[in-house]
Amino acid sequence: MSEQRSLVAHNETMMLTTPFHSRVVAANELNAWDSWKGYTTPTAYTDVELEYFAIRSTAGVFDLTPMTKYRITGPDAEAFLNRLVTRDMRKIKVGRVAYTIWCNDEGQVMDDGTIFRLADNDYRLCSYTRAMDWLCWSAMGFDVSIVDETHEVAALAVQGPTSCATLRAMGLDGLENLKPFGLTHFEFNGVDLMVSRTGFTGDLGYELWICPEQAEALWDALFAAGKDYMLKPFGTHALDLARIETGFIQAGVDFIPAEDAVRNGRSRSPFELGLDWLVDLSKPVFNGRKALLREKQNGSRYKFVLLDVDGNKPAENSFILHNGKQVGTVTSAAWCPTAKSNIAFAQVEAQYGQSGQLLTAEIYYQRELHWTKVLAPCKVIDSPVFNPERRRQTPAPNY
Repeated sequence: MSEQRSLVAHNETMMLTTPFHSRVVAANELNAWDSWKGYTTPTAYTDVELEYFAIRSTAGVFDLTPMTKYRITGPDAEAFLNRLVTRDMRKIKVGRVAYTIWCNDEGQVMDDGTIFRLADNDYRLCSYTRAMDWLCWSAMGFDVSIVDETHEVAALAVQGPTSCATLRAMGLDGLENLKPFGLTHFEFNGVDLMVSRTGFTGDLGYELWICPEQAEALWDALFAAGKDYMLKPFGTHALDLARIETGFIQAGVDFIPAEDAVRNGRSRSPFELGLDWLVDLSKPVFNGRKALLREKQNGSRYKFVLLDVDGNKPAENSFILHNGKQVGTVTSAAWCPTAKSNIAFAQVEAQYGQSGQLLTAEIYYQRELHWTKVLAPCKVIDSPVFNPERRRQTPAPNY
């Protein structure tokens, strides 16, 4: 008797997929993927430059679902968050979003992220790292509930000049009146669709938050509405270009989250990352306050600087020199097409990096197995090279 065996198809990968995956796979002509906290995520769909120019010239869509999301509720939710982060959360009203950081007791940055105040004592914290252990330890003594809702909330970023017009064409009437860092709600297919005017591209843009069951329907409705606005999906490579152009740092790239650092001195304080404006030392108690007060008095070890680099060779991973001596390293770099500038983020010893100071980037690059070194002059600049007015305009322009 012949033995009959049944073959059961199974997933050959351990990677997670987002609720938009069927649509993302269909659009990803390059079949180019990377890992984002255990999720498979596209690095590019068709062409990185075309995707970048969609962000800057029309609008682009990015699957934001893998971002870590925690729901924090309970009578002490505000007090807990105010103890956790460096900003004064009492100033963040219902319906608003705050960019913030949080530190360990040594005043070293654990992570950065956004906190959405959804209602009184109801918040959503979005972060780069998985932080449940740290949140639970920090919550001891507070009457709060912390739930990881990363898998329960699907999210898309819609970024670019025609983002508002596209979303209005999808039926989100009145969205143009939403202010930057505000959030609002719409009904979509019988469920709640939350929209925040936030993003990581430095352009006019929004982020959409919905239950996973309606994710594919939202993608379809969005791209149908955006057809006349040349809406395109974009991957992590185009996002990286856009965020460097507008001066946004990224955890794990421009700083090592303090909990991940295994060597002394490799983490950074908020002051060393140019994030002084996020630290409210008038708050009597928050994690790292004593250490940050000492640093304020004694001075920092490093300074974060933006550099305008001569030439068109991105200064990725370059040494930064002053009079031939190494004084820093580059953490992010890119040739920025819209600004027509060669931009780098660098961390330099604290006595260097004054505005306008001239330094040198020691750049190495390879062409056909041949390595070349370039000593490129660079200048410390005060502000990002891309900062359009439309990013702040309310009502948002209807391009």
